[in-house]
Amino acid sequence: MKRIGIFGGTSPESTVTYYQRITREYTRRYGNHGYPEILIFSVTFQQYIDWMTAGDWKALAAGTIDGLRTLSAGGAELGLIATNTFHKVFDEVAASVPIPLISILDVVTERLNELGCRRPALLGTGFTMSGSFYPQRLSRDGIKPISPTLAEQDAINQVIFHELNCGLLTSASKEALVGISNRLVAEGADAVILGCTELPLLVKEGDLPVPVLDTTTLHADAALEAALS
Repeated sequence: MKRIGIFGGTSPESTVTYYQRITREYTRRYGNHGYPEILIFSVTFQQYIDWMTAGDWKALAAGTIDGLRTLSAGGAELGLIATNTFHKVFDEVAASVPIPLISILDVVTERLNELGCRRPALLGTGFTMSGSFYPQRLSRDGIKPISPTLAEQDAINQVIFHELNCGLLTSASKEALVGISNRLVAEGADAVILGCTELPLLVKEGDLPVPVLDTTTLHADAALEAALS
């Protein structure tokens, strides 16, 4: 069984979910508490927010590399970057650390292929929704995501950084996110990617008439499978 290293704290809310999902899913499957050992490197998130805001992705990548190298030095045998947005620099980071990393983009693409979905709506931080890294990965499998309007992107980004990252869950914000998602479904979206690891705190499977991809759970489950293989 391999030891899992989680690069987290981006935000703490979703990092907790990763830990709980891996350990509880193991116990659910096997009926005991023999889940993999887990190391967590929790960063000071404000520094990373500052780098993202300044567009300094090289500094963000360097910080992520340092954290994953620390996890490797501590004995981690596989790694996770516990945030969708940082996957903008995934390839650079993965090439610079001594342990294999599980890409959230690959996991999401695999699930969309399983579902047969070709036109998913993509919700996430402003950096994720306006970035090219998700569309580029999905397009390799013939999947073309649909993005919210710029005004909707700003509203979603505000909810993530000013509410969910602080553990604040409000019915008004859930209603807004569901409303945006339903509008995208009406325009042809056949699934909704919760492309921020905090969004599943607010929106759940069953809230929408199409499949909802909880990227946090999918990523955590992929880590558990890799640790057990």
